[in-house]
Amino acid sequence: MQTPTLIFDCDGVLIDSEILVCRLVAEELTALGFPISVAEVIRRFAGRPEGAMLADLEREHGTPMPEAFLARTRERTAAAYATELRAVPGVDAVLRRLRAPVCVASSSAPGKLRQGLETTGLLGHFGANVVSAASVARGKPAPDVFLYAAGWMRSAVQDCVVVEDSVPGVTAARDAGMRTFGFTGGSHCPPDLEAHLRAAGAEEVFGEMAALERLLPTVFAEPLAA
Repeated sequence: MQTPTLIFDCDGVLIDSEILVCRLVAEELTALGFPISVAEVIRRFAGRPEGAMLADLEREHGTPMPEAFLARTRERTAAAYATELRAVPGVDAVLRRLRAPVCVASSSAPGKLRQGLETTGLLGHFGANVVSAASVARGKPAPDVFLYAAGWMRSAVQDCVVVEDSVPGVTAARDAGMRTFGFTGGSHCPPDLEAHLRAAGAEEVFGEMAALERLLPTVFAEPLAA
């Protein structure tokens, strides 16, 4: 059997960023007169590209989002990444023991994606194998970014395993023809997320990154510590 290529989403899977970004988005929208809760931002927009979020908000409110919204949100996100951002617990240990090709495929813009991985010390695990949806025509839930990632890694789609924390991400990976595992270990994850990920097509759902050893035992060089 071909050694699988592991494709990780970034936000909420590798770095615990979703709760930070969704909080800032909710605060900035509310301050601009578009009140929304953090929970609603997570439910509606986690895992989707920024442009898709803006399009939904503009359609819903019938007006363009103020230019200050993106500028202010990006500024505050960069500051929060520098001071508050952490890797998802256990992910560094898992990546160190993996003996399989690995890649990141994210909805985040390239600069934000790289900043998050660098800040948390994870970028070195992936080298150049970091793919943004900015490189494809359609973001998640379309399969484009995962198909692009498979091509980047020179892997057949049936040899790829995706780890995702959002319904749009799971939908995208499944539509790309890839095995897909759902992850619920991020700080932003609500109690019912497992059910939603399974309904979207996740083969397995797990809440601790070390569980990857149980799901894919052949790609680890040695057992993970209990």
